[in-house]
Formats: sequence, C-alpha cells, structure tokens
Amino acid sequence: MAPRVYVARRFHFSAAHRVYNPAWSDEKNAEVFGPCSHPSGHGHNYELEVVVAGSPNPDTGYVIDITLLRKAIEAQVISQLDHRNLNTDVPFLKGCIPSSENLIVALWKEIAALLPPGVELVRLRLWETPRNCFEYYGEYI
Repeated sequence: MAPRVYVARRFHFSAAHRVYNPAWSDEKNAEVFGPCSHPSGHGHNYELEVVVAGSPNPDTGYVIDITLLRKAIEAQVISQLDHRNLNTDVPFLKGCIPSSENLIVALWKEIAALLPPGVELVRLRLWETPRNCFEYYGEYI
C-alpha cells in the first residue's frame, strides 16, 4: 500500500465585498448582517490554505510539484480575486452572496478542477481576519 502524504500551500489575496441579500431591504440586511452589509462594502486580507493528498511519485518523490500547484492556483483563481470586488468582479461568484462560507465552497470547485489525476483536494482553510477562519472538506449535504 502506497503512503498517503498531505501537501499544504498558503495563498494571500485582498478583496472587498458586501454581504447582503438583494431581495431584502437595507434595513433587514443591516439587521441580519450588521456592518458587513454597508452599501459601500468592506475589505479583507484573506489567507487561503490549500491541502492536497496523494502518493509520492516514485520518479520524483512528489505528490505534486508545489511550484506547478502554486502557479495554477495563482493564475486561475487568485488572479480573479486579488484586489477585486467579490460581488461584481468574480465570475465564479456570480449570483451568490459572497460570504466567506459561500466563497470557500466556490473556491473548492475552482481548485479541485485544476488538480492532476491522483491528487485529491482534502481541505481548504480561509482566514477572513486573524480571528475568523472557515474550513471546507468538500462534502455536500
């Protein structure tokens, strides 16, 4: 049985968003989402940790070339998020409330599609602030 090794890489991006439900009044949004629903929005310096797993390749010793992983995620995902408005500028978030919970699920779909065969996305951890963290393991109810 081949060993299963976990590989983690951390990414950073800065983005703005407004957490609100467009079907609700400004008053109801303020009641439910507080200052996060301010019409001008607000921003975060996000940290995203990506954990993948697989068996080391006998020819390279790698589960995945971490440089290729970094380049793919930066080019295909982070570039769409960094210094953007999550409500209006990010195609893969179109039509959803850009809470960190919805963001991490959308990120899973984007990142999982970039991985080569034999490499599994295991966990995403998204830090919205130094104190607020969200984790996702790919499960759906």
